Amino acid sequence: MPYLLKQIFYFNILFFLSCVNKNDKTYFSNTHKFYIIENLNENDIVTKIEDKYDTSSMVFVKGGRFIFGNNNGLDREKPEHEVVVQSFLMDKNLVSVEDFRVFINLSNYTTEAEKFGNAIVYNDSIDVWELVDGANWEYPLGKNNTIASDNHPVTQVSWNDALAYCEFCDKTLPSEVQWEYAASEMGKKKNQLYYWGNDLLHGDNHMCNIWTSGYPDTIGYQDGFKYTSPIGYFEANSLGIFDMAGNVWEWCYNWHLPYEGNLEVFPLDLQGRAQRGGSFLCNSNYCHGYRLSARSATSPESSLFHVGFRCVKNIK
Repeated sequence: MPYLLKQIFYFNILFFLSCVNKNDKTYFSNTHKFYIIENLNENDIVTKIEDKYDTSSMVFVKGGRFIFGNNNGLDREKPEHEVVVQSFLMDKNLVSVEDFRVFINLSNYTTEAEKFGNAIVYNDSIDVWELVDGANWEYPLGKNNTIASDNHPVTQVSWNDALAYCEFCDKTLPSEVQWEYAASEMGKKKNQLYYWGNDLLHGDNHMCNIWTSGYPDTIGYQDGFKYTSPIGYFEANSLGIFDMAGNVWEWCYNWHLPYEGNLEVFPLDLQGRAQRGGSFLCNSNYCHGYRLSARSATSPESSLFHVGFRCVKNIK
């Protein structure tokens, strides 16, 4: 099977199966059996930030004790275990199309979708994932469709592209521990499905951009958007971080491995770089990826129209 066709094949399996329903020493190699986090000594937690760190676009997330994982979630979210997280800074917002354009112009970087000449798009009219020629970060649906809006999250960027952007900004991608710690408001909301509670709606208000209606025939518009939504359109969590549920899946730094103590062996289609947060394609009937503990993964060279990212800054 040709390489790019394999990407689509494995992604189809991943999407419909996996979506149902730096700390001091973290091991990220996919040669390891588990995603292992070595606990930090609480005495080593940075309790305040220095002036050299810019907090105009980043949130200082103070470290502490935290129950990571979810014994009530899917098998790959188990087991729960307590970790001690070092403080870090996290972008308030997803990286936007405009942000990424500045990076491209300054660095002359070429994304992997541009090198391949195509990227992956879901065509809901015929219920199929397609490699679309000309699809890239500027034209996430392909050259025959409209250009991406500057204030929307950039998509069609691979894990490698996302990391290149982060490193250009002297940052990195968050680990899953960092992402879940920040999304759950430093662990305070760990007993909830979402950072705003257990109900998808607050009154009649949608709290995130997901596939709210029309499943499985057409992507729904009830939350106001078929595809991505403007960054910051929906309410932030209490830390001031936006879009930690829905809109786009977010790349994480580590490989998608079972948590330490989980004897499950992930099949090939679940082996890749981890992703968090769910996307506009998630629906609780088959993909509850916007839950706080939900996980997914894709191969690091894959570019998809519902995957984006944000950066973190590790404090030394």
